[in-house]
Amino acid sequence: MKPRMTPSRHAPRARQRGAALLTALVIVTLVLSLSAAMVWRQYRSVEIEAADRARVQADWILLGALDYARLILREDARANQTTPIDDLGEVWAVPLAETKLSTFLAADQDHNSDDSGPQAYLSGQISDAQSRYNLRNLISTSGGRTGADPAEVQVLQRIFDNIGVAPALATQIATQVGAVGFGRSGSDAGLNLQSIDQLGWLGLSPALIEQLRPYVVMLPQATPVNINTAPREVLAALADGMDLAAATRLVQTRVTQPFHSLDAAKTLLPANVSFSSTRAAVMSSYFFVDGRLRMEGQVMQQRSLVQRNGLNMVVLARDRVNPAPP
Repeated sequence: MKPRMTPSRHAPRARQRGAALLTALVIVTLVLSLSAAMVWRQYRSVEIEAADRARVQADWILLGALDYARLILREDARANQTTPIDDLGEVWAVPLAETKLSTFLAADQDHNSDDSGPQAYLSGQISDAQSRYNLRNLISTSGGRTGADPAEVQVLQRIFDNIGVAPALATQIATQVGAVGFGRSGSDAGLNLQSIDQLGWLGLSPALIEQLRPYVVMLPQATPVNINTAPREVLAALADGMDLAAATRLVQTRVTQPFHSLDAAKTLLPANVSFSSTRAAVMSSYFFVDGRLRMEGQVMQQRSLVQRNGLNMVVLARDRVNPAPP
């Protein structure tokens, strides 16, 4: 007869040690998970703080660049007090190529340029907002009624024809802009259109808006086109009887001899054609200031609208722009 098997005295201890080991593993796993979560949250907090700090730094740098652009425009106005003209041969029209920020700081003798700071590169440009046709000119308030001005609609139709856009779209834009208004006070305030980007509210596609951008603009008040800075497609549309050939002559002539008056351009125009002072001018009051900052792998770009009233430079708008893809 076989001997009877009895449980080992060591079995309960083994089970206890196994349970204790499993409990320890669970606790370690929980501690590691909590630690990883805390480390991740701390990392994210540091990243967010660094991004906010970089954004604030970039905003201040671009604001300084805007102030510098305002100074350039003020000095240009001071220099042109006797002969008030604006043309593409002046200092304000020269773009700033991408330049390392420490290059500007090195000009300060009190600044220690050891390149230990962030690698930042600044570029920018001042452009004449009145080199484009102002869509606000489309609206007439004669007779106490607000609506599209037929003569100005024809100007926009000619511009569209010159740039390969269906002229019928000009009538549609004029009608819709006249209906929604430009932020007029009262119950007819409409959609409060302030820039051509908002033409998307009227059904224009982003691609079409980009096609129109070099030729049309939306400014706070009606403005003439500066014939010293406007592209030929706009110049050719300013008067009945103008064509692209005459506009090309104006563009070629102003390179070496900017126009000091509308009469100075008359000899280059077709017979019986002249520019109206309400549609054309030789100086400007509105300018765009574009600034672009590349710092630590990030790119920030801003566009500001500046109104020049004598020697007073007023920033009317300052908007962030999505950088163009490389």
